[in-house]
Amino acid sequence: YYFPCQRWLAVEEDDGQIARELVPVDEAFVKKDTENDGQSPATLGLEQKAKSTTYTVKVKTGDKKNAGTDANVFIILYGSKDDTGIVSLKASKINKNKFERGKVDEFTVESVDIGDLKKIKIGHDNKGNSTGWFLEWVEIDAPSLGQCLKFPCGRWLDKSEDDGAVERIIFPAVLQTVEYTPFVPYEITVYTSDIFGAGTDADVFIVLYGSDGNCTQQKSLCLNKREQRMYFERNSVNQFIVELEDVGDIIEKIRIGHHGGGLNSGWHLDRVTIRRLLPNGK
Repeated sequence: YYFPCQRWLAVEEDDGQIARELVPVDEAFVKKDTENDGQSPATLGLEQKAKSTTYTVKVKTGDKKNAGTDANVFIILYGSKDDTGIVSLKASKINKNKFERGKVDEFTVESVDIGDLKKIKIGHDNKGNSTGWFLEWVEIDAPSLGQCLKFPCGRWLDKSEDDGAVERIIFPAVLQTVEYTPFVPYEITVYTSDIFGAGTDADVFIVLYGSDGNCTQQKSLCLNKREQRMYFERNSVNQFIVELEDVGDIIEKIRIGHHGGGLNSGWHLDRVTIRRLLPNGK
């Protein structure tokens, strides 16, 4: 069994997760790579992404005295087929100091197919100076499934409050479930030109347009400012796997640009290639 990864396991990199679920790929992919016939490990990213589900997890800490926590928070997603196992919520995309009073934190959780999301378990290890936590709600959005679920809590996870529990099982509020057309993964490869000053540190975005007037949302390719500094250097090739609205089998045009911020914002773009897996797996 071959389990390619090609991803960071680091709080400050990628999506911030320090554990990953990997799915096996055909041995032929690995052999192709060793034979040097153009199949790089990076091109497996799209196939891997198509087999996994990415969840955006938003967590709201209540607006009460001492509601925030310094403890290590974890979550488990339970589906109709499987569960994710314990996932540490370490890297909030919004706040450097996470789980503070009245704040919403956002995390990314990636997993292989667990089926329909039925319930979650969320809790903490009760370690640190201020451990008690008042959890208002959890919202979980799965673009590839076209579903956003709300898990209301409104209770303490505190040894000295409520029932003393520091972890809770929560079920979704059916009336607050939002259904929409599922997103699909696109592999976007960006080639920056090999001329003086070609690179940029700006926030590069893309929009895809389909044949029926469909278009995607405007999507930033970098997750943070650190990635903006790393990518789009002179004569570089950068690949991104992003989930966007399905614009159909034909992409008529794209819109790509940046917001002009930063010291070195000017960018000389050579070309962009885009690949998506068609419904029949091609």
